[in-house]
Amino acid sequence: MTTTRPVALVTGASSGIGKTTALALVTAGFEVIGTSRKASGVTRRDGVTFLGLDVTSDDSVTAAVAEVIDRYGRIDVLVNNAGVGSSGADEENSVAQAQRVFDINVFGVMRMTKAVLPQMRAQGFGRVINVSSILGFIPQPFMAAYAASKHAVEGYSESLDHEVREYGVRVLLVQPAGTNTAFEANAVAPDLPMEFYAERRRVADQVAVSFNDDGDSPDVVAKAIVAAATDSKAKLRYAAGPNARRISTARRLLPARAFDQQIRKTNKLAG
Repeated sequence: MTTTRPVALVTGASSGIGKTTALALVTAGFEVIGTSRKASGVTRRDGVTFLGLDVTSDDSVTAAVAEVIDRYGRIDVLVNNAGVGSSGADEENSVAQAQRVFDINVFGVMRMTKAVLPQMRAQGFGRVINVSSILGFIPQPFMAAYAASKHAVEGYSESLDHEVREYGVRVLLVQPAGTNTAFEANAVAPDLPMEFYAERRRVADQVAVSFNDDGDSPDVVAKAIVAAATDSKAKLRYAAGPNARRISTARRLLPARAFDQQIRKTNKLAG
């Protein structure tokens, strides 16, 4: 089966930002394939075709991308949205647990990107849109592994964009701030909890939940992703919404000491 519409593949499309993005891309005129670890076989709902996919598996990624190309003839846009959060002090998280976060948030992005690049280069066009975070350019205490993974996605994306741009392919970043989804509730809890950090961890978790509860609608992020997919002159980074733009501006313009103090104040840390 082929289509005259541009084809977009969205990972982690069963809920939250991914689901909203998939629907927004349908509205924008794309043939949209969404992926989920929970999907069984090939199903279609609300104009989105769903495939099962585990971004931590080389075989699963290869099979899913081959399925999409076989069905539709090409992939024009890849949205790397699948991700997992983390919580707790770094000392409370084992290396194995941090590796799990990186396997989804970083190596999952790399697996998916490597799988689509040959076809995008061959057709002379493609956009890889990586859903980063404001935590890709600011710190967040008690979420060190997650922040590190998003910093890694930022560096990977910007570097790769230089490698593939001459072949008509762009690698772009969308940077949400707090978003009102269930993402925080699904964050990986520390597997080595320590009483020493218990109270600080509790406060940090409250701050994170409040930040997301008061955050942007997933529609705000989806709008930025659609812009990245369709702009005639794409930008490397898209701040998703006014909160993300405000924080990005503060990071660039505030003196380092003032920004550091603001991070501690926001997270109710002493000193």
